[in-house]
Amino acid sequence: MNTNSRLERANDNAAAFWLAQARVHGWQSRTRPGLTAVRCARTPDDAHRIVVTRPYDEPAAVEQELAELMADWSTIRCTVEDPYDGLDLTGLGATRMPLMPVMVRDPGPVEGATTDLPVVSEAHGGGVLTVDEARDGDSFALVERTIVEGFPLPARQPWVRGEALPERLLDVPGWRGWLGRVDGAVAGTCLTYDDGQATGVYWVATLPDRRGRGAARAVLRTALAHAHPDRPATLVATALGEPLYRKLGFVEQARTCWWTRTAAVAATA
Repeated sequence: MNTNSRLERANDNAAAFWLAQARVHGWQSRTRPGLTAVRCARTPDDAHRIVVTRPYDEPAAVEQELAELMADWSTIRCTVEDPYDGLDLTGLGATRMPLMPVMVRDPGPVEGATTDLPVVSEAHGGGVLTVDEARDGDSFALVERTIVEGFPLPARQPWVRGEALPERLLDVPGWRGWLGRVDGAVAGTCLTYDDGQATGVYWVATLPDRRGRGAARAVLRTALAHAHPDRPATLVATALGEPLYRKLGFVEQARTCWWTRTAAVAATA
């Protein structure tokens, strides 16, 4: 598996992750080879998500396509993921974010992980750290709340159960949530989505008052060991999370450029 195919697997998984949410929420979506767009529509100004999945020869043509799509969807806010870093969306009122690494971990065992659930270990600083899969609505709601408040997702605050991550997502093949607790209190979480080719890791989050206890590492290690360890694992790393991911075997494949357009910019335009 070469670098390009690794990157494309990561791109495809990200697109599939958003399409799965679109099906559950009833959101409109558009796909074509090389591009996936989801019209997130909880409220009129929800940020639409666009994922570029393949290289392009003519950036201007892609930029024009995005302009037409945003006009058709009356887009106010959006996030565009461009792992090839060739687009210039300033003309669409978007702001370029710092580059982030797209990382892939090859299939294989996870050091220190066990095959049984829940996984029980000692938290940094003392206490009992447990990690388990969220298998029912109540535990999945805890995953949702931890992501909204710990990642965080300001657009979803204050948290309302089921608005960001409906319980029906548990019925989507490949979609799984993981929940870590310290002495029984929720501490951290992440989501994984397996599309049959790779397992994507999303929204690794720790609640602010529980950071530094090893929850994120334990949750991610457990997820990697139990969510199809026979397949590559993919993610986009923040600067805060990148050192942890490297320690767990993730390797950078490319630096992706995310463009964001906000309600304030759109209103001014």
